[in-house]
Amino acid sequence: MLDVRAALSNGTLLHPPGFHVVGFTAMPHANLYLIFLGVVYVLTVLFNCFILCIICLDHKLHSPKFLAVANLAVVDILFSSCVIPGMLKIFLFKDPFVPFNLCLVQMGVYYCCSSLESFSLAVLAYDRLIAICFPLRQHAINTNTYMLCILGSIWAFCLITITFSTSIMKRLSFCDSVQVYSYFCDYSPVYRLACNDYSLQWATAVSLSIVILFGPLSLIIMSYISILIAVFRMKNAGNRYKALATCTEHLILVAIFYLPTLTLYIIGFFLYRLDPDIRMVTLSMSACMPLCLNPVVYSLKTKEIKSKAQILFCKSTVRPEEKL
Repeated sequence: MLDVRAALSNGTLLHPPGFHVVGFTAMPHANLYLIFLGVVYVLTVLFNCFILCIICLDHKLHSPKFLAVANLAVVDILFSSCVIPGMLKIFLFKDPFVPFNLCLVQMGVYYCCSSLESFSLAVLAYDRLIAICFPLRQHAINTNTYMLCILGSIWAFCLITITFSTSIMKRLSFCDSVQVYSYFCDYSPVYRLACNDYSLQWATAVSLSIVILFGPLSLIIMSYISILIAVFRMKNAGNRYKALATCTEHLILVAIFYLPTLTLYIIGFFLYRLDPDIRMVTLSMSACMPLCLNPVVYSLKTKEIKSKAQILFCKSTVRPEEKL
């Protein structure tokens, strides 16, 4: 202990070989839950790859809206790949040790993908805003080039901010416990293990949570306020219904992604302490299930994707003798 104190007083940073992720310790039937998430992961990859294939194969879908949908599918695949396989390794195969640098990488990829998911939903709201509020100038305002610039900007912003927030974790010293009570190398549980000042990391976590969660959500709310104003100005009831119908799939995705997280924040704020296992199950479900449901919602609710999927399915079921 004297050596640790001497090292800290000299400004030496103490980094452990790694961390032990020890979540779900009191949760009954945790293995069944993890197997369920494994199935969700497989379906997530298959469904999102299916959406990407449809968009790539059909040149009619090479439009700003479907560029944003394809971007969301890529983010969903990356997000689920950084969460679920790691959970299975840690909890199902009983290998909880995560090396220090790999822990920071996992942390960075997780929050980068989470940020991209949030901003991608805001981009889809922007697409609906332009389509409904400026129908005559839609193709002039919202071009493929402009959409690619927007998507490139949010990727750059998320990569830069998350790289900064992850890199400052190396300024912390860990001289006591290295047990992270979460389902991955989570930012807050890790920096709270530090034995030196972590006020910078705390401030960064709070600031980025507000920017990444409430920033895009505010843009989505403002977009739909503008959409509703434009819709209620329409004289034809049929046109109103048609305009609102094009927003249903996006509103479902927004509800699936934001409601569990916001509910958890509100409950935690008023109750001050939430059972750790309930918190982890809620967070892991809100991080995994939307990624699987996003392509399902778009396949069922989007006419262009639904019709293309039906054509591909019919072609695959035609027998060779029927072609002759």
